[in-house]
Amino acid sequence: MTGPVVGSVVVLGLGNPLLEDDGAGLALLELLRELGPWPERLDLVDGGTWGLSLLPTICDTERLLVLDAVRTGARPGTVLRGEGEAVPRVYERPLSPHQIDLREVLAAAVLLDALPADLVVVGIEPLRTEGLHVGLTAPVEAGLRRAVDEAVRVLAGWGISPGGTARSCRAGAARGPGRG
Repeated sequence: MTGPVVGSVVVLGLGNPLLEDDGAGLALLELLRELGPWPERLDLVDGGTWGLSLLPTICDTERLLVLDAVRTGARPGTVLRGEGEAVPRVYERPLSPHQIDLREVLAAAVLLDALPADLVVVGIEPLRTEGLHVGLTAPVEAGLRRAVDEAVRVLAGWGISPGGTARSCRAGAARGPGRG
């Protein structure tokens, strides 16, 4: 991880809130948003399950923090962090189609020589992601604060802390002048 931020930073929340713990990334994004206001150079993006549509968002930023439910076999609610080249390994055991898509998007960004200079995933181990059920399980809910704290540490390492106004958008939405 490099020092203070010079260019753009995106925090990308991923997941499907209709599949129980798969919605953890979006819950994390919302908790992070509530800690603001954030500086304008930070974009908080609800990526949902947008898949390859995320490519412009990912390619147009210098630093990317992904918030997601990540299955590694750890105890449910465990907070996980992957950085740089370790990020594809975080998704070796995808729990939903959007994670397969994220691996493809990251591979496409590499092919385009447009992978963000800094790439970090802060994830939380899910308990359940099968079947339709809105809401997080108790172990994942209990781990949310630790995951948000880890996300704040990542942003602080990039020189970003609350005290401005972050842009909030959904993937594919306009990100402002000159921002893709």
